[in-house]
Amino acid sequence: MAASAPASGPDAGATETDGLLCSVAGYGSQDLHGAAGPRPCGLVGSELRQQQEEEEEALRRKLKYFFMSPCDKYHAKGRKPFKLGLQLLKIVIVTVQLVLFGLSNQMVVTFKEENTATFKHLFLKGYEDDAAQAVHRQAEMYGHIRFAVEQYMALPQISLGQYAYVPGVGVNGSALSLCQRSYRRGTIDPVNDTFDIDPHVVTECIGLNPPDSSSAPENWSWSDVSNFTLKFYKLINVTIDFQLKAINIQTIINNEIPDCYTFAITIVMDNRAHSGKVKVRLQNQASIKECKDPSVSGHAESYARQFFDVLVAIVCLLSLLLCGRSILRGVLLQHEYVRFFKHRLGRSVSWGDRTEFINGWYILLIVSDVFTIVGSFIKIGIKSKNLSSYDVCSILLGTSTLLVWVGVIRYLSFFQKYNILIVTLRAAFPNVIRFCCCAAAIYLGYCFCGWIVLGPYHTKFRSLSMVSECLFSLINGDDMFVTFAEMEQSGSLVWIFSQVYLYTFISLFIYMVLSLFIALITGAYDTIMAQTQEQVRVSDLHAFIAECMDTPSSGKFRGPEGSSCSFLCCCECLVLGLSLCLCPGLEDLPVGANTGRSWEDCASRRRRRRRLHSLNRPCHLQSACSHLTVQRHSSPSAVPYRDGPPPLEGK
Repeated sequence: MAASAPASGPDAGATETDGLLCSVAGYGSQDLHGAAGPRPCGLVGSELRQQQEEEEEALRRKLKYFFMSPCDKYHAKGRKPFKLGLQLLKIVIVTVQLVLFGLSNQMVVTFKEENTATFKHLFLKGYEDDAAQAVHRQAEMYGHIRFAVEQYMALPQISLGQYAYVPGVGVNGSALSLCQRSYRRGTIDPVNDTFDIDPHVVTECIGLNPPDSSSAPENWSWSDVSNFTLKFYKLINVTIDFQLKAINIQTIINNEIPDCYTFAITIVMDNRAHSGKVKVRLQNQASIKECKDPSVSGHAESYARQFFDVLVAIVCLLSLLLCGRSILRGVLLQHEYVRFFKHRLGRSVSWGDRTEFINGWYILLIVSDVFTIVGSFIKIGIKSKNLSSYDVCSILLGTSTLLVWVGVIRYLSFFQKYNILIVTLRAAFPNVIRFCCCAAAIYLGYCFCGWIVLGPYHTKFRSLSMVSECLFSLINGDDMFVTFAEMEQSGSLVWIFSQVYLYTFISLFIYMVLSLFIALITGAYDTIMAQTQEQVRVSDLHAFIAECMDTPSSGKFRGPEGSSCSFLCCCECLVLGLSLCLCPGLEDLPVGANTGRSWEDCASRRRRRRRLHSLNRPCHLQSACSHLTVQRHSSPSAVPYRDGPPPLEGK
């Protein structure tokens, strides 16, 4: 057996890696003429460099394909843009679902509001629309209580709507509860400027039943509650609680089964301030449930809308899976790109280039899909009368529809003329956030100052939320005169402070802060427009991709190198690659079907592949597959192996 050293004549310039990758003859290997000899090191080194260039070009194609628009991807591989079609379908069906739910929700809200207004006119004495109710005398308070109770007892005879009593919801199983809450002990003597109060609250209630109740007398009169005496000197509030039932039959217009409502009504007479003014208000809470044995002539129960909601949920689930898959592919491609730069070029990838692989539009669509799926199932529960969370469902569906329509901008951004909005917002966003943080400090200072000073004298400054709403309206030039005019009712010192406060705020935020905010957006827009006419700085990622000159219609993206190894490619490379490295059963191949190499050469190839593995070469099996295919087609006169398998190194 002859062992030959690497050649040093023509291959003197070979690198150390090329020397390690040279195959040496051993174990008595012979060529076709019976002579043994090594393969030239230069040939192995050139093959390695050629393979490195091919893999680098393949990575460029993968990156370029990843950042293509759906239309370019269609021209590159001929695959139909199913995800684009799914998103367009989702926009249509989600919008239709929102419109159908909006019409139904509007009827529900209208029915609640109209019944609340009806109850105020029925049970509040002297009620006027949009007017605050209050009493100032003891006789008036007794009169309001008596009026509410008498109206409740005579409700079937005086009401235009069809209402039913709900027995057993009050104290002692009654239908109506009349309660007063007061301090356990309270003595107030303004003459001597003394008081004695026990802050513990005591509740006293009596129960009343309507005339048609079996436990009630045949003819009800106010004398039945004559023993209900109010202790005004320590009274906190008086409440009247009862429930009524009603049916909303207007839903038949939308081909829906009518809903049954239960209204929990509470009349509150608030005397917490003990200022001589008792505020009167009515609160109404509605609950919805399925009616018993509904029957509508000529109407059969339809599950079309439930089926449509299920369809919307399925489409959104598919969209969620596809967007999640795209994000996963981006993360994997990012790792491959970072590994290539680190091991091949010895450079690190900036965070800006890393974030390019994470598409924020996909995250937005995933959030939208989650909201739509949850909202669809809540909507199904509402239609089946198992849930009544109209507000939660409307928030979820409304937000999801907003995000879906905002996602349309992603597809418009592929066109340069439509992309100006996205690019401008992206460029101005960091400066806008910093500017808003500085402006928010000044804004909050004005909010706290206005609330503590002007709150007692101005209705628009009674709470922090109202102060913020008022100041934001002033920034936009709304309701200025009314805000100034209402301050004339305050004292002179507060009036002078209010003038300084309002003038400085308006001048500062309208003439300076708002103008600077607009200038930031305008400056970003001007910068973007100037960059379109000048040389734009290109990131390392896009510069690396730009070296790939293949167009989407070139056909080069349809091969294995244009994407990750397909299933058939990986199977073929797995079989042929294992045959190349492990060499089992090659002696059974017909003449001309093998590579014409001896068992010793196979062992040397195993050693070379083991060294190649240390270089983090991607898809080794595919490279082996391609090399084996070339050898099989270029060696038609090869003969079978004549030597038996020698002992191989390693396992």
